[in-house]
Amino acid sequence: MAADGESKPKTSKGKTPTQEEIYNGFQTLRNEQRVLVTKLSELELDLSEHKIVVDTMKDLDGDRKCFQLIGGVLCERTVKEVLPQLTLKRDSITKVITDYNEQITKKGKDINEYKEKYNIKVRGQDDMPSETDSKDKGESSSPSKNVMVEAM
Repeated sequence: MAADGESKPKTSKGKTPTQEEIYNGFQTLRNEQRVLVTKLSELELDLSEHKIVVDTMKDLDGDRKCFQLIGGVLCERTVKEVLPQLTLKRDSITKVITDYNEQITKKGKDINEYKEKYNIKVRGQDDMPSETDSKDKGESSSPSKNVMVEAM
């Protein structure tokens, strides 16, 4: 029975997470932000390519033959068929990029709140200790929750 009583505080049912749980939660948030940034970079590259193609095609004759790669198949079309589709897709990518920027900003705020809540200091970030040190002076119970994370 003593073993059961000892295991319950380690699982901590959401009241006082262990340093490992805090670290894992922080890493999860950072990984989610990295995934969003990676997807954003890919979308920005796609947007750049679409802009180049649209700018090139807008001055061409509408009946001119062009080729479009659709699902790995090269299709013959005309400029007047393809240009509206590309413009629409470019505008849609712009909207998605705006959404991703908002998500990344929100995730950054979530990470900062998590860092403040658990008094996490990341090695390699010079400005963070000075900001958090001034906040820690008002809190007496925070030092027991310190977690040090090394930036990679």
